[in-house]
Amino acid sequence: MYDFIIAGAGSAGCAIANRLSADGRHKVLLLEAGGRDNNPWIHVPVGYFKTLHNPNTDWSYVTEPDPGLNGRSIDWPRGKTLGGSSSINGLLYIRGQHEDYNHWRQLGNVGWSFDDVLPYFKRSESQERGGDEYHGGDGPLSVTNIRAKRDVCEALIDAAGELGIPRSEDFNGAQQEGAGYFQLTARNGLRCSSAKAYLTPAKGRSNLQISTKSHVEQLLFDEADARKVTGIAYRQNGKAVNAKLNPGGEVILSAGAIGSPQILQVSGIGPGQLLQGLDIPVRHDVPGVGQNLQDHLQIRSVYEVNVPTLNDEINNLVRRTLIGMQFVFARQGPMAMGASQVCIFCKTRPELETPDIQFHFQPLSAEKPGLEMHPFSGITMSVCQLRPESRGHISITSPDPTVYPEIHPHYLSAQLDQDTAVAGLRVTRDLVNTTALSPYIVEEKLPGAHVQSDEDLLDAARNIAQTIYHPTSTCKMGPATDRMAVVDDRLRVHGLSGLRVADASIMPTIVSGNTNAPAIMIGEKASDMVLEDASA
Repeated sequence: MYDFIIAGAGSAGCAIANRLSADGRHKVLLLEAGGRDNNPWIHVPVGYFKTLHNPNTDWSYVTEPDPGLNGRSIDWPRGKTLGGSSSINGLLYIRGQHEDYNHWRQLGNVGWSFDDVLPYFKRSESQERGGDEYHGGDGPLSVTNIRAKRDVCEALIDAAGELGIPRSEDFNGAQQEGAGYFQLTARNGLRCSSAKAYLTPAKGRSNLQISTKSHVEQLLFDEADARKVTGIAYRQNGKAVNAKLNPGGEVILSAGAIGSPQILQVSGIGPGQLLQGLDIPVRHDVPGVGQNLQDHLQIRSVYEVNVPTLNDEINNLVRRTLIGMQFVFARQGPMAMGASQVCIFCKTRPELETPDIQFHFQPLSAEKPGLEMHPFSGITMSVCQLRPESRGHISITSPDPTVYPEIHPHYLSAQLDQDTAVAGLRVTRDLVNTTALSPYIVEEKLPGAHVQSDEDLLDAARNIAQTIYHPTSTCKMGPATDRMAVVDDRLRVHGLSGLRVADASIMPTIVSGNTNAPAIMIGEKASDMVLEDASA
């Protein structure tokens, strides 16, 4: 028997588990389908090369063939370990624009404007530069500067300046627009995942039970009240277990944009027609469960350059050995890098009020993370649209909770998204053709200089684009008047008691940037709401 049961020890779930167990009054169970975060590559910043596509640490989802990608299916990595995706991501700390959260409030979600959520960002953060109006200085999540910088990185920032994009020292401050270096969720040269930040200091608490290898099968309900959640059925190492709630307790789903809607659907909560077709009794017809799926689609341009890059160092045995020694003895060098070094937020059209595209720059090139580097000195300029209008969905295909759901992103199905993809590629070339950056460029390898027309650029985008690992919004937050809303502004599932969802799936619209920091913020805010309601 527990006061709170949390399904999913990811970015949000770890924060919730820490906060709910902090004062010792409540008995908390944290369930994680993956294992403990004891794989050493999890803690090495560049270790995502080893943890992505590894079935021990990555769910290794694959989308259905997508018409917007010329029928391609693409990999959708999601963390399968304590810390969830914060344990296998690229460590990049970005919150999104103030306007993102103000828009959530305008949609009817009280308490979710930027001024409302800023205190939770600050509470979570231990900012290396110190606390100020926008940053926290003593939170559990360590946020640090990038140490290693290269001339080609500085050249890109200067190139952005030639296009009128100002240099930025803080993308999470007063405004987002600009070019500069990412900050990382790292501490002393090692990854600072949500598990490291929130579970490490809490795991010794007697009132917190952390259960790994525990796959949720379905929610449990009151026999006398079909709309009241009373616990969770899960399977741990093949053994069936029922975890029950104490009176007034709650289940909190923090299994992410794929896992949370899947748990709801297999439990009979979701689109009635879908559930009936799978012979799942419809406990509560909620048409929005699994709908409204949004993601950032990155379009990578690869260039051969005339200066050494990480390709040269990693493809050379001696240099690769030196890189390893540099990290082991000093926690510095390429192995302490995040997934990208330089970030640019800018506009594709001058009439826009805020940036609509983001660049991730890497002084390396490969087909995708985890694969061998290209044999030439390469750099990668990846551009993504910040606020796509395309909407996808996630649907289970079986009542069996171990069967993966179908993922239909519907990328580039909206005209604006198609136009922005083409515009983003043109901005990439504008950057490359500047006085600052052009001296470094030998050849455009991808998509290739022969691709020139808007039609050909769009087709190239369809052929080469990949997810940038930001799925959101499949259990959207909104008022009861919104038929597609799954949770209210206190993250309670509409029409049910004893159940909340708290992870990136509740975002009504995707944030304009990387999603890990906002997911942690959601966990921080959710924990306060749960405790407030428990004491009411």
